[in-house]
Amino acid sequence: MPSALIQRISTRPDGPLDVTWLAAGTPRLPLGRIRLRWEPASRSGWDVTVHLSLTTAEVLLGSWPAAPDDWPRLVRPTLYKVTGLCAALVFAADALNLSNRLAGV
Repeated sequence: MPSALIQRISTRPDGPLDVTWLAAGTPRLPLGRIRLRWEPASRSGWDVTVHLSLTTAEVLLGSWPAAPDDWPRLVRPTLYKVTGLCAALVFAADALNLSNRLAGV
């Protein structure tokens, strides 16, 4: 099943989600990247799932079964907050690595 890589999330509550399509079988994403999948639900709406790439695995971040047609508005707050958190964690890890190199550890 194809999926999309979240590239940018607008700061506006009704703003767009910028995505890049990923082919089925795309290898695991780098740390902190978010994979978004949606497909028609069995009765109505969309089944939406979001996976977050961690160091050793991709984990389920959220699932919205049978979400209404305006599902991007529904999932956007979660995606926005997690993207910010991941950016902070990557920055902290880079700072720790630099500190360790400077200290000769």
